[in-house]
Amino acid sequence: MATTYDFPSDLLAGQEELHQVRAELSALLKRLPWSVEALDGFSDDNGWRKVERPASPGWTADEQAEVEKLRQREHELAVFVSGHRFWTEVVAAERVDARMKLKHAHESREQPQTQT
Repeated sequence: MATTYDFPSDLLAGQEELHQVRAELSALLKRLPWSVEALDGFSDDNGWRKVERPASPGWTADEQAEVEKLRQREHELAVFVSGHRFWTEVVAAERVDARMKLKHAHESREQPQTQT
């Protein structure tokens, strides 16, 4: 039988916010130009695959600040989750399993419960 863990609510909340911040940062980075600095486009077919990039206007100061804010929050949350006191209560051999279950805990709460 699979082990279940009684995660503290603050740890669950921290992990959920970490998921949200990472998703928001990923979406933002996909929308932004490929280069932080304004750079000319280029094409290079000398490597094992052709690489092309259009000219990049660079990121605005607001965009740079938003990325930095999200990265800082991601770091704070990662430190909070990984250093939470809960992990000292879990046997060392089970910590990887517990960590993986925490990462996916929000999925089980989101799925509708079916009655038979």
